[in-house]
Amino acid sequence: MGLLDQLAGQALGALGGQQQDAAPQADLLSGVMGLINGAGGLPALLQKFQESGLGDQVTSWIGLGDNQPVSGEQIASALGGDTVAQLAQQAGVAPEQASAGLAQLLPQIIDKLTPQGAVPDQDLLQQGLSLLKGKLFG
Repeated sequence: MGLLDQLAGQALGALGGQQQDAAPQADLLSGVMGLINGAGGLPALLQKFQESGLGDQVTSWIGLGDNQPVSGEQIASALGGDTVAQLAQQAGVAPEQASAGLAQLLPQIIDKLTPQGAVPDQDLLQQGLSLLKGKLFG
């Protein structure tokens, strides 16, 4: 199983206990990819989290050790209520479910996008996100 297959399975499985329908899960994952792109890339999104007081968590997601957890409330605070509401609407879930799902997805996705413990250059990141989106959504 390739890295992107593994990431897709983990990301969709992360929401399995919260939702029965795979479509909202895929929509939320798609929203995460849009969030990364909309923030100006992974480095800009990570900086946003660091500026919101999540520096230790972000460092653990990028690093080679275990990922520190983050709560849905911390994600909502860092991203802002409007962003979470927009992602929730796109995924067809309540904002609380979206922020909880993001709290599960983001550490895993960032961890997988930084396998060597460093943020990849933008071209490599875009290729990875495009491949992941293609595998998930055909």
